[in-house]
Amino acid sequence: MTQKERYNGIINWFQENMPVVNSELHYKNPYELIVAVILSAQCTDKRVNQTTPTLFAKYPDVKSMAEAEPEEIYQLIKSISYPNNKAKHLSQMARKLVDDFGGEVPDNAGDLQTLPGVGRKTANVVLAVAFDKPAMPVDTHVFRVANRLGLVTNATTTLEVEKQLTAGIPSELLSTAHHWLILHGRYVCTARKPKCQECGIKVYCAYYHKLQNND
Repeated sequence: MTQKERYNGIINWFQENMPVVNSELHYKNPYELIVAVILSAQCTDKRVNQTTPTLFAKYPDVKSMAEAEPEEIYQLIKSISYPNNKAKHLSQMARKLVDDFGGEVPDNAGDLQTLPGVGRKTANVVLAVAFDKPAMPVDTHVFRVANRLGLVTNATTTLEVEKQLTAGIPSELLSTAHHWLILHGRYVCTARKPKCQECGIKVYCAYYHKLQNND
C-alpha cells in the first residue's frame, strides 16, 4: 500500500463516517476557546468543561480577566492540573491581549505564540477551531494515531508529525482531520488497549497489519 492510498482510504472513511466533527471543549468565541485550550494541557476536556462555566461567569471577556489577579483566577481553576501556572498564564495572556491586540485574539500563529501559555500546539488549535484555518495541532492522541496508522514515518517529535500530516492531508481538510485523529485516539485507538476489532480503518493501519503478521 502506498502512502497516497493510505491517506486517501483513511480520509474517505472519515468523510463518510464522521462528516461533522467539533471540538469537545465548550466555548462561544475565540477568547473562551484560548482559555479552555490553555486549561486543557495535561487535563481532560471533561474536567475543563466542568470548570469553565464558573470561570466565564466571573470573567466573561478578555478585559475582565486582564483585571483579575492570578490568585483570583486560581480559586476558580484549582481542580485542574497545574492550576498555579495556568492561573498566571491566563492573567498574563489576557493582559497582553488587551495591551497589544486591542482585546482581540489574533488569527495568526506568530502573534498567538507571543501570548503567555500559548505554544505551537495551542496556537494551532485556536487557528483550526476558532478561525477554521489550515492547521494541524498535534497532541498525544494525534501523535499516537498518526504513528500507529503509518500516516507518518520516523516522526519522533510533534513538529515532525505536524509537517508530515500537513503534507499528506489536503489543506482544506486539515482542521477537520485534526478532530478525526483526536477522537479516534480518544475512543478507538486508545493508548493501552486499542480497539482494533471496532476500528473502521484497520485495513489501512500499519500497526494492525504488523499485529496480524505476528500472529
